[in-house]
Amino acid sequence: MIVTTKELFRHAYGKYAIGAYNINNLEQTMGLFRGNVESKAPFIIQISKGARSYTHKAMLEALIRAADSIFPDAIFAIHLDHGDEATCYDCINSGFYSSVMIDASAEPFEKNIEITRRVVEAAHAKGLVVEAELGKLGGVEEHVSVKESDAKLTDPDQAKEFVERTGCDSLACAIGTSHGAFKFTGKQGLHFDVLAEIQKRLPGFPLVMHGSSSVPQDEVARINAAGGQLKGAKGVDENEFARAAKLGVTKVNIDTDGRLVWCRVHREHFRDNPENFDLRPPGKIFMQEYAKFIAHKNAKLGSAGQLDAVRALLAGK
Repeated sequence: MIVTTKELFRHAYGKYAIGAYNINNLEQTMGLFRGNVESKAPFIIQISKGARSYTHKAMLEALIRAADSIFPDAIFAIHLDHGDEATCYDCINSGFYSSVMIDASAEPFEKNIEITRRVVEAAHAKGLVVEAELGKLGGVEEHVSVKESDAKLTDPDQAKEFVERTGCDSLACAIGTSHGAFKFTGKQGLHFDVLAEIQKRLPGFPLVMHGSSSVPQDEVARINAAGGQLKGAKGVDENEFARAAKLGVTKVNIDTDGRLVWCRVHREHFRDNPENFDLRPPGKIFMQEYAKFIAHKNAKLGSAGQLDAVRALLAGK
């Protein structure tokens, strides 16, 4: 069942966060649905600008429609991740997405408001909801690239003004996370003080954490043991998700960790089976491992086991 993120956030706020997972292919799609259904969690499918052009946007849409039919118990939103204005309009007019993100965070404050407001008006006219971003996350993710020296935490006072003037439905905040596998050096972590101040100014308003992969060190070690060279990769402590949820974070974006699972499975498989040239054996392993990974993340987010309660809420809306 496809719903909007707004409906999911209504149930989650203050209690747990919903996992937002990026997909690019069949194996990720199947593993994602299996993991969420098995852990009885609502979820958000994220499609990035890069994923839409990896093969063709219609291919991903067809995969999701098929999975929706195969897994009728699933409840999820379909969300454009890090869209520019033109891509947002394309998704809004497609009739397929239930949520879009306009990322104009690289623009000056007033320009960000202007662009976001236009997208909000177009989306709301079609019954879609909008995520916007204020502040700058460091790191690299597809076309988004920000030097750590240019990263900027979200200003709580600006956050309140931004939401009031744009009418956006959720806000991605920069609170110390970053994109990619190399998020932190030393002992840096999340700025819960900034998050708490934003929540004070925007009580009850859904907040979003981008760049929230934990970069599991066992995955990194296994990748490196199988020929990889991921040195110094470090991510967000997944045990901090629950604390963030209590401070208004209802959506947590996780992409890099899924890529690490893919990399580990395939590197180990072809290391241990050098005679194999069939893509299906490692694909089957990956789907199983990705489903396990998703279920684990949902447990950390607190969304595991929430599916029946969400279904009841939707039935009574």
